[in-house]
Amino acid sequence: MQGWVRVRRDMGKLIFIDLRDRSGIIQVVFLPNNKELLALADKLRPEFVVSIVGTINKRPEKMVNPNLSTGTVEMVAQELEIINEAKTLPFEIDKDTSIINEDVRLQYRYLDLRSERLQKNLKLRSGFIQKAREFLFQEQFTEIETPLLTKSTPEGSRDFVIPSRLQPGKFFALPQSPQQYKQLLMVAGFERYFQIARCMRDEDLRADRGFEHTQIDVEMSFVEREDVMSMVEAMMIQVVEVMGFKIKQKPFPRVTYQEAMKKYGADKFDLRTTADKEQNVLAYAWVTDFPFFKKADESGWTFTHNPFSQPLPEFLDDHLKGKNIEKILTSQYDLVCNGFEVGGGSIRAHKPEVLEATYKTMGYKDKEIQASIGHMLEAFQYGTPPHGGIGFGVERNIMNLAGEDYLREVQAFPMTSSGRTAVMDAPSELSKEQLKEAHIKVAK
Repeated sequence: MQGWVRVRRDMGKLIFIDLRDRSGIIQVVFLPNNKELLALADKLRPEFVVSIVGTINKRPEKMVNPNLSTGTVEMVAQELEIINEAKTLPFEIDKDTSIINEDVRLQYRYLDLRSERLQKNLKLRSGFIQKAREFLFQEQFTEIETPLLTKSTPEGSRDFVIPSRLQPGKFFALPQSPQQYKQLLMVAGFERYFQIARCMRDEDLRADRGFEHTQIDVEMSFVEREDVMSMVEAMMIQVVEVMGFKIKQKPFPRVTYQEAMKKYGADKFDLRTTADKEQNVLAYAWVTDFPFFKKADESGWTFTHNPFSQPLPEFLDDHLKGKNIEKILTSQYDLVCNGFEVGGGSIRAHKPEVLEATYKTMGYKDKEIQASIGHMLEAFQYGTPPHGGIGFGVERNIMNLAGEDYLREVQAFPMTSSGRTAVMDAPSELSKEQLKEAHIKVAK
């Protein structure tokens, strides 16, 4: 067996260690009949990486350790190789590391990730994505990747931008979501698409929000709102129940935005009782019928969720005419769970005049509309099916499943609260050569 020494116990004539690998922990005993082996075992310290050959023996019933999955057996060592030694760790990883200073934890994130809780959380995350993939393949979806280098467009947050070396003075943007590409895939005839998508948004950081997140991104053609919501609900039920979690209410309750604000004072709310929380029950609900627009300032409007949404049918005429803007409701639907918004989507505009009307309401001139979304308006003129979809925030879903309060507890290498990377020192300055190559001058 190979792994890490979790702890060493010197009993005089005997030495015991707990050996840890990805599957768990097993006790190993070094007997006094091999003095050379015992002397080598005496050098072992926590987090040494070792390789041990030995015999697996059943432990006496009174010696069974109920806290270990391997508590009924132990290994009697016959050979020991110290593959790599370890310095004294900056903090203890066999205890709850959440109380450790955040900067220290993230500086040594590779050690923090050895802790039992984070190992469990990341394996939970992997299992969630695997089960979602299995469901979507079962429902005839096609997994397609979309570009990470794209165009800067309004999607609710600031873009991260990248200078173009080959085209001086021009910039790519990292995607806030694959929104436009997945709609173009509907134009292309891929009627059921999904992607495990990386999304980047330069926004203020908080407990459940970071610069980077992952979403399960789904889009479907020839659908109405009910079709998408039903598919998504079926996926969530199958995924979380097969993982052993309990759902409070099926089908998921549906609440309009107006009802949610009146009853809960927010469009994301927690329907659990105290008993539900103690049992880690998942309380899902849909929120629908959102206002399409909100006041950006005294004279203008901006979208509440997504500029690519379709207004509800009864508001389409007003939308096209730019009338009664404050009353227009959109086809947006959000999935909330335990006080978090865990997914959001809509039926999309699939006709150019509908999308164009949205941008006109937001004050865009004809030239600005063409510069921003001209490619979408052009694509919509070539036989575009009605379509809609949703994006699920993987981190927020895993926070609910794991009972965590912070995004960083379900990501491998999260940002610090001050917006710096874990382990690596970034953001950092570029060399003069790099700046010159990217055609950038830094103002001091």
